[in-house]
Amino acid sequence: MMFCKKKKKLLEVERVVKANDRDFNETFQYADNRIKTSKYNILTFLPVNLFEQFQRVANAYFLFLLILQLIPEISSLTWFTTIVPLVLVISMTAVKDATDDYFRHKSDNQVNNRQSEVLVDSKLQNEKWMNVKVGDIIKLENNQFVAADLLLLTSSEPHGLCYIETAELDGETNLKVRQALPVTSELGGNISSLANFDGIVVCEAPNNKLDRFSGVLSWKDSKHTLGNQMIILRGCILRNTSWCFGMVLFAGPDTKLMQNSGKTKFKRTSIDRLMNTLVLWIFGSLVCLGIILAIGNSVWENEDGDKFRTFLFEQEGKKSSLLSGFLMFWSYVIILNTLVPISLYVSVEVIRLGHSYFINWDRKMYYPAKAMPAETRTTTLNEELGQIEYIFSDKTGTLTQNIMTFKKCSINGRIYGEVPDDLNQKKEITEKKEPVDVSGKSQTERKCHLYDNSLMKSIELGDPKVHEFLRLLALCHTVMSEENSAGQLVYQVQSPDEGALVTAARKFGFIFKSRTPETITVEELGTPVTYQLLAFLDFNNIRKRMSVVVRNPEGQIKLYSKGADTILFEKLHPSNEHLLSLTSDHLSEFAGEGLRTLAIAYRDLDDTYFRMWQKMLEDANAATMERDDRITGLYEEIERDLMLLGATAVEDKLQEGVIETITSLSLANIKIWILTGDKQETAINIGYACNVLTDAMEAIFVITGNTAVEVREELRKAKENLLGQNTSFSNRHAVYESKHQLELASGAEAVTGEYALVINGHSLAYALESDIENDLLDLACLCKTVVCCRMTPLQKAQVVELVKKHRNAVTLAIGDGANDVNMIKSAHIGIGISGQEGMQAVLASDYALAQFRYLQRLLLVHGRWSYYRMCKFLCYFFYKNFAFTLVHFWFAFFCGFSAQTVYDQWFITLFNIVYTSLPVLAMGIFDQDVSEQNSMDCPQLYEPGQLNLLFNKRRFFICAAHGIYTSIALFFIPFGAFYNVAGEDGQHIADYQSFAVTMATSLVIVVSVQIALDTSYWTVVNHVFIWGSIATYFSILLAMHSNGIFGIFPHQFPFVGNAWHSLSQKFVWLVVLLIVVVTIMPVVAFRFLRMCLHPTLSDQIRWWQKAQRKERSLRSRRPQNRKLSTRRSGYAFAHQEGYGELITSGKNMRAKGPATTSGLEKILYNNPSWIENLCKKTTDTVGSLSHDKTVKL
Repeated sequence: MMFCKKKKKLLEVERVVKANDRDFNETFQYADNRIKTSKYNILTFLPVNLFEQFQRVANAYFLFLLILQLIPEISSLTWFTTIVPLVLVISMTAVKDATDDYFRHKSDNQVNNRQSEVLVDSKLQNEKWMNVKVGDIIKLENNQFVAADLLLLTSSEPHGLCYIETAELDGETNLKVRQALPVTSELGGNISSLANFDGIVVCEAPNNKLDRFSGVLSWKDSKHTLGNQMIILRGCILRNTSWCFGMVLFAGPDTKLMQNSGKTKFKRTSIDRLMNTLVLWIFGSLVCLGIILAIGNSVWENEDGDKFRTFLFEQEGKKSSLLSGFLMFWSYVIILNTLVPISLYVSVEVIRLGHSYFINWDRKMYYPAKAMPAETRTTTLNEELGQIEYIFSDKTGTLTQNIMTFKKCSINGRIYGEVPDDLNQKKEITEKKEPVDVSGKSQTERKCHLYDNSLMKSIELGDPKVHEFLRLLALCHTVMSEENSAGQLVYQVQSPDEGALVTAARKFGFIFKSRTPETITVEELGTPVTYQLLAFLDFNNIRKRMSVVVRNPEGQIKLYSKGADTILFEKLHPSNEHLLSLTSDHLSEFAGEGLRTLAIAYRDLDDTYFRMWQKMLEDANAATMERDDRITGLYEEIERDLMLLGATAVEDKLQEGVIETITSLSLANIKIWILTGDKQETAINIGYACNVLTDAMEAIFVITGNTAVEVREELRKAKENLLGQNTSFSNRHAVYESKHQLELASGAEAVTGEYALVINGHSLAYALESDIENDLLDLACLCKTVVCCRMTPLQKAQVVELVKKHRNAVTLAIGDGANDVNMIKSAHIGIGISGQEGMQAVLASDYALAQFRYLQRLLLVHGRWSYYRMCKFLCYFFYKNFAFTLVHFWFAFFCGFSAQTVYDQWFITLFNIVYTSLPVLAMGIFDQDVSEQNSMDCPQLYEPGQLNLLFNKRRFFICAAHGIYTSIALFFIPFGAFYNVAGEDGQHIADYQSFAVTMATSLVIVVSVQIALDTSYWTVVNHVFIWGSIATYFSILLAMHSNGIFGIFPHQFPFVGNAWHSLSQKFVWLVVLLIVVVTIMPVVAFRFLRMCLHPTLSDQIRWWQKAQRKERSLRSRRPQNRKLSTRRSGYAFAHQEGYGELITSGKNMRAKGPATTSGLEKILYNNPSWIENLCKKTTDTVGSLSHDKTVKL
């Protein structure tokens, strides 16, 4: 990201900010709040853009040639042959760059001109965001975006609390709590008190750590420690809070959001980089050819030059052969420059633009719900979409909709939510099946996603277990309730899972109404019941459960607990053995369906026992030594001998088509890594739900080390397990040998089976250290899937950079939030999803999609076609230009190395611009080897792009050799035929211009026939351009040799009637026919033999497509049954401690007041590699595994 102010100053170690004192703060030259992502302005556009364009090797090369052509002593070609295409290329690129930068300016202005209320001169006034300064005090209102990084001073909530949504930062839509210092919260909303606030903050320098802040506030002769809980970051949204005031600490580029955005990187495709290398090689070859011909000229001048000087009317005196050779060197550099004509770069840009429009116009990637088509935001990367090997995907909002739905539950050994048919077999739920009608319950929603009426019957019959189950869901949570302006009950949730569970209880008549620090009120089947809240045992990542202790109106004390089944089952009373077995089976079934599971249990407590426990808890809270350990021990003490009630199953609804897309991309040999900020259990559960993780995998390695040593050891053990080595790795030589073996085996070939790696952000921070990162990368690249959880935005980018740095692979990053921006910018291809988390990812992306499922079509169809077309275009272009240019090299040996051209200058100028430009453009834009449906049905077609098979250095040399062979035939066949021969009228026809016309005609016909052979998909445009180009050549040729044009331009077109005379000779046409046969027949024979003996998968499908045109019978695929999975708990508590302490302290309580298929599988049945690969990679296999494959290291 670029910013408007980049003042050179000393590295900032700490920041000193004084409230309401701009003069004091300006002495430190802090950045203002303006952002700038644009590159140019009106004054700098022309010089900066030209400087950038001439940094390209090709543009600088052609500018150098243009300068040479302006020197008459060495140029045998006029200047317009180079300047016209050069100006065209520069102008087109400049217009494109200007358009892109205009939209950047527009986006910047939209953000910078947002309004915010700022306290200036003891009164609030509206200011644009770009005018906000460090030290200003800003007022925020509910649902407003935060303009800068603020220190929370006071709010409308009790005790200076406020609630924020951090979706733009970390992708989480659940609310976070921030609390002001007590000393500043007393300021309230009094404007005069806030205007007189003159506290000084000394804090850390700007950095990108989202979860960490340290500083000290000095005010009224006292100092107060500041932490992250008092900071509101730019990009957050104020929620559920009427207003708050904050003091600006960091603005603009110094905010943590911008610090995590990373710099905008100029992206080039691998083909661009290869072309730059090839241009240097060709230039080196051109220099070598020029040196050979210059030496030849010097020798010829020394040996035979005097014999011809008389005929040239040169002055007396011997001409220096060395000077002549030196001048001829530069002359031949100019003549042979068409080996890489500048029209190549014009054509590449036009083809990429055409491919971009195809993506934008594709109706199959149009999302009607948001009226959003696919959008190409960068037009220079299309062919790279056909070479992707690694996809780095965000989870929330990208793979999932971030919408939780209560789907099923198990209560007292019985599953609710399945619809039995007449044979008592589970029946698939369709959209036609009506959900349970709960309209009779007060304040409930009209629809429920639980399709089993038996639960309603159990509630109506008064089943005590069912009632207790729903009562627990209504009591055991951290949800806050309020009534909106319409009088409707609204829940504010910390976790979307909690919201789903509380809403489910509400739908079935157990409605959570309100809470105070001491009570919870629930409406149970229409009757209000108030429970006394005695204790709140909050969730954390180690406990993986939460509990509440309540006293009901009858005086009974109960502990209600919910959490991960693997943890909660260890706390059960032995009498639950039978129910535990049933519930475990149900949990396995739920998890197999991709649902997020949670165990539910309770315990009856004795009054005397609880009072003793509560006294010990109070003592532990007051302790100064080992406080946390004592509290944890007391929690473990009371959370035992639980009675199991059942389990819940919540669906974190995947986006439509995610499973099919991931399966298809996996078959295309694309590795998918999930990089998410969510907790480990949630990420793993989603991995199973979308088939990134499967039970068919040999093992899932989980890395959770808390130190660098632990992480290194866990990685070592995982690699040992994966490679199946029994020997100790303590021996350094063994470690070296294993790594060497790993490199030779090319990763996946060294292992059998499929593996997955799961690592959290804390462990990843150590794994990304320089001495461990190679171990991490080796292990990760051997696994089919990698899931990284609890990651910061910067860590996402570091993982992408790690793969880019050490693996020669093309990467793609896809996300929908501001926390994904850095990752999107770091990858070769960045894709933004227009999701629930704003437009930050889309604005930073190269391509924008509405849904993850469109990625399949973008890569397998548009990406593969773009790569295929670009490679065919380049192969043909280099071939035809070698054939066209090297004729001059052969002719030099017969013209005294005098830099005389074979063709006339007009043919040289028009060959690449008019005669051969449109046919190759048509092929580069429209050609396709197989149809779009077959590209989707056969993902293996994608692999040639990953292996870079269609255009590489080897293919370039083949094309160059083909062009050299064609140039030899083009020159020597007419040369031999014209040697000492007479025409039909008995006159000699072996003149220079007739020879040139014959070769030019042969060249145009040969390259046109060649592109006709190369074209796989014929359209009207192809026919018009190919045959029209030949017609255009003859029309221009006859016009330039006509009397009319000679009369207008006698000096430019002196060869009157030559073309008509030459083309009227049968002999000339026989020579042209012989050249065509000699150059084309070897190509036809080679391709025929290759397709018969070694057909590619693309060749087979093309044969099949031809057969399909005759036989239209389609074959439908049978739906595959989903297998049952091992049990997994995936309850998505938030990353931080819950609201338990706030709830019990009362600080947050307000005072009372007002897919079709194409049948492609037919062709592939007899292909063992296809069958083996499909069997290996298909995730929906039949059967189940009874043991958990997760390996905890």
